[in-house]
Amino acid sequence: MSSSPSSLGAGNAKTGAWVATPDVAGEIARLAVWLADKNKVVVITHVKPDGDAVGSSIALTRALNLAQKNVGVPLPPRARAWYFGPRPAWMKRVVGETPSINIESFDEIEHESCDAVVIVDTGSWSQLEMVKPWLEQQKGKIAIVDHHAQGDTAITERRVVDIASAAACQPVAELCRVVLGKRSLRELPVEVAEPLYLGLATDTGWFKHSNVKPNVMETGAALLATGVDHAALYVNVEQRERLPRLKLLARALASLELHDQNRIAVMSLTKKDFAETGAQPADAGGFADHSQTLESVLVTAVLTEADPGEFGMQAAAGAMLTKISMRSKAVKGSADVNAAAKELGGGGHVRAAGAKVYAGLAETKAKVLESIKRHWEK
Repeated sequence: MSSSPSSLGAGNAKTGAWVATPDVAGEIARLAVWLADKNKVVVITHVKPDGDAVGSSIALTRALNLAQKNVGVPLPPRARAWYFGPRPAWMKRVVGETPSINIESFDEIEHESCDAVVIVDTGSWSQLEMVKPWLEQQKGKIAIVDHHAQGDTAITERRVVDIASAAACQPVAELCRVVLGKRSLRELPVEVAEPLYLGLATDTGWFKHSNVKPNVMETGAALLATGVDHAALYVNVEQRERLPRLKLLARALASLELHDQNRIAVMSLTKKDFAETGAQPADAGGFADHSQTLESVLVTAVLTEADPGEFGMQAAAGAMLTKISMRSKAVKGSADVNAAAKELGGGGHVRAAGAKVYAGLAETKAKVLESIKRHWEK
């Protein structure tokens, strides 16, 4: 296969449109061939990694290292995962001894070299700002494996974009299978299958969201067949809460407001809320699910005050940043939160999306409400 960027992935070079790959299996096979002779691979995902981001990046890093050719002498690991931004409390338990680094500033990676970069679970510059200057130096070395409906084609044309997948871990699972030369996902080593299962489970709300399709359950079953312990994984990720997170949740629920005939629920968190509860930025993940239990609510938005530096973003001193997380119910008449988020500079999926806005909470709330109202489904 040619190593030119246009030899893999789908996209419109004239319009710059970000489109789904028409032949996912074929493109994954070609990506595996491209990676085969790469001896130093960096695996990157989006700022503030979630279960799918951690799962897909760790699984691919482990698969690439397991596939390393045995030449009779010890070799350093060929792949390493990079993370930046707030990280979930459970992440250390999942990552374990997998080669990885946590990046706090661009200076830490400015002079790093590699043969290839694989970006998983995102294809947007807005989610890669801290590493953008470094990535711009890696032209021709980058590939993307993603499942989101939007992205920036300027990053690379070498990409696999499968918007039909519920999680990035689905196409990444197939890439791991091909890299390791296995006949099916059921033959994957459990240390590769477990993070893949984590990503699939968390991006589907542990198999309760509208993105659960037959192929999701089939993939989950195949990964379980490798020996993944579903119950232990759930306990390690979902049932090891820190008291500060629960106190922060109480603050979020106390702030809850209903709008637009009680169809929209908005919760807001200030920097003061984090400081007084002792919570960390990553502790606010998943709060949108709680207000969605209200019968009248179709869309939930969680607004969080943040420092631009938390996400590797550059801003003038004193600039206000608000992180937006939106969810919509999979019912008739709900809203397309991906479309709403795109208006605000973000994106995601029809039922789950987010954005970051340089504005205070009050101004951001007004923008979010107006954007949601413009995108009620007919």
